[in-house]
Amino acid sequence: MSSWYSIFPKNPWLSIYAWVVFCILPFFYILRSASPFDLMIGIILLVFFFLSYYFSTKSQSGLMYMWISFEIVITVLMTLLFGYVYLSIFIAFFIGNIRNPVGFFIIYGLHIAILIGAVVAGFFIEIELFLPQIHFIIISIIGVVLLPFNLYNRQKRERLQDQLEVARKRISELTIIQERERIARDLHDTLGQKLSMIGLKSDLAVRLIERDKQAAMEELQDIRQISSTALKEVRDLVSGMRRVKLKDELVRVQQLLKAAEIELEIEGDPNFPDMSPIVENVLVMCLKEAINNVVKHSYAERCCIVFRRTTKEFTIKVKDNGIGIAQNGVNLPGNGLDGMEERLEFVNGKLRIANEEGTELKITVPAVLKQIKEG
Repeated sequence: MSSWYSIFPKNPWLSIYAWVVFCILPFFYILRSASPFDLMIGIILLVFFFLSYYFSTKSQSGLMYMWISFEIVITVLMTLLFGYVYLSIFIAFFIGNIRNPVGFFIIYGLHIAILIGAVVAGFFIEIELFLPQIHFIIISIIGVVLLPFNLYNRQKRERLQDQLEVARKRISELTIIQERERIARDLHDTLGQKLSMIGLKSDLAVRLIERDKQAAMEELQDIRQISSTALKEVRDLVSGMRRVKLKDELVRVQQLLKAAEIELEIEGDPNFPDMSPIVENVLVMCLKEAINNVVKHSYAERCCIVFRRTTKEFTIKVKDNGIGIAQNGVNLPGNGLDGMEERLEFVNGKLRIANEEGTELKITVPAVLKQIKEG
């Protein structure tokens, strides 16, 4: 989880260099004053502002709002006395990092209202001080309006991604536990009854071997048949454990997209009965990676998954309405698309990427591979 605040923003267009300029620029406005008294007042206000800003970044309680209030008051005084409104950018940046929604909107609204009031009052008090820089003042007010929302939404997305990561790990852990319980039940149901029957028939065969050898031989044949049946069922169970089905993965996909507040639409049937386990496992891993990319990188609101089966190929399309993938995913973190292409290459499959009003991944595998059997 990210911390409550960052003293310097991460955005390239709000780098530390721009911050240094905003720190030095007020001295230019103060030094324009011919009065030593005004000069002393301006320097004192700046010192108090940066002290308040420092203490607000260190505070994680209600005192943070008190320090922000001090900063707003000092900004108003700097605006009225020297025409310097740009300290409000510092406050706007810090407000954008407030996590409490109620506190954010209250301070955000007050800051905008007080800043606009101070600028309007400044025009009435000394219009010559404000008129030459009217265009910069308007840009600053626009920044004060937009910057907090941008930072607030970014913080919200980061928190959501952290929560999704925790949820994904938790779902994986629960899936493993559920799978272990299922295996235990299947083994018990598969072997328990038949082993008990084998034990009973063995005891019976021992008792019959002296009295009725024919009946004893029949019991031994039954034991052999039961053991063969049990062995076949265990092999089927182990084969089922190795195979991951698309319809089962689709359940986890629905859970993940629901947690990410992304609307899901499914077209077609994920059940491909004539598909080999190797191919289905590859498609499951590719679908998993594609959905992870949608959740982490697309900022989409909707996602559509299409399953198609023809005489020549199996096809899965994953389409979202997000921001798209720059350069076809070459610089995508984690090299997920490279991994998908490597898996598909193993089964002669293909991956196609289209960026039109979002991103569409088309995964295609030849249907001829259904004839491949696991060794």
